[in-house]
Amino acid sequence: MSKLRLLELSGSYYEMGFAHGQAYADDIRRYTEERVSLAGQAGWTGHSLARDEVLALAEACVTEHEAYAPDLMDELRGIGDATGLSLAELVITNGFTDFVDTVYTYARQKVATPLAADDCTAFIVPNHRAADGHGIFGQTWDMHATSTEFVILLRCRPNNAPSCLTFTITGCIGMIGMNDAGIVVGINNLLGGDGQIGVTWPFVVRKALQQTDIESALRCITEAKLAGAHNYLLFDKEGNGYNIEATSSATAVTKLDGDAPHGHAIVHTNHCLVTDTLARCRPRSAASQASTEARLSRATHLLDRTDITPDHLMELTRDETICVRATPPLHIESCGAAIMRPSTGDFWAVWGVPAHNTYEHFHL
Repeated sequence: MSKLRLLELSGSYYEMGFAHGQAYADDIRRYTEERVSLAGQAGWTGHSLARDEVLALAEACVTEHEAYAPDLMDELRGIGDATGLSLAELVITNGFTDFVDTVYTYARQKVATPLAADDCTAFIVPNHRAADGHGIFGQTWDMHATSTEFVILLRCRPNNAPSCLTFTITGCIGMIGMNDAGIVVGINNLLGGDGQIGVTWPFVVRKALQQTDIESALRCITEAKLAGAHNYLLFDKEGNGYNIEATSSATAVTKLDGDAPHGHAIVHTNHCLVTDTLARCRPRSAASQASTEARLSRATHLLDRTDITPDHLMELTRDETICVRATPPLHIESCGAAIMRPSTGDFWAVWGVPAHNTYEHFHL
């Protein structure tokens, strides 16, 4: 069994970032070099770019990040000072799947992007469908298999904001998480065709985790100038929830029907379900479309019950359709998964392919 590395951070945002960078400097430098290289490859972004062109676009995004979340940029600056990496490089490391949407839009000649790392499956179980009446959020996090070794869990205790646990990778400020105010944030990648110079998704996630109510967390998404397309899921300790399909130029918000006895779980994978946001996405391969549709159907079926427990959700992430194993030519796999119950502060996470490893329990 492989255990999930937990890093405890506290203090100012800069101090947390510097400690993060010191703890995993070699990993962060290795992963950043790979991400910056991939951001210039046509298979990911639609055309080839030299390294200096890639970094120029990322540098333009730095300004937007500074305006959106200056405290979180202090955290990134701490990582940079500890590792010797620039803010532009670290913006790519953090928000790679949004940044490729930006690069795609600025392509001189757009071509197909077959390397779509977008196999995450996420779900919100409303209170009345949970066996004990406490609603639950969960998801897999799927990416190129080379990312698995970098998966970690951060416990952040900033001086003047809620504490949080966030499932992430070395060098990234947060990807999926829950704070001690009972706010949960999760994501699915989307293939945006309308990317722009803007803010990448990990900063949106962490800014949402700075909030103490779900409506403020929602505004962190809907009012952001987004660099690329992601689906966001919000859930809180009272059982309120939202699913937000968000591209750089359109947002579609669906509220969890959590109080109605007939209300279903929200399930989302990697294709838009709303006409307006779907129109802003770039085409995906037939295999990718088949995968996202199959995972949506399978998870919806498995959650059509009223006695759901965290153990049920752990098994869902191990399901043969939902748990992705690396195969050629894309080598995408479920690099880990997280399950959170905001009303009790319970957080379960697994490093690596869920079917091969054991969940560990954490608590806020």
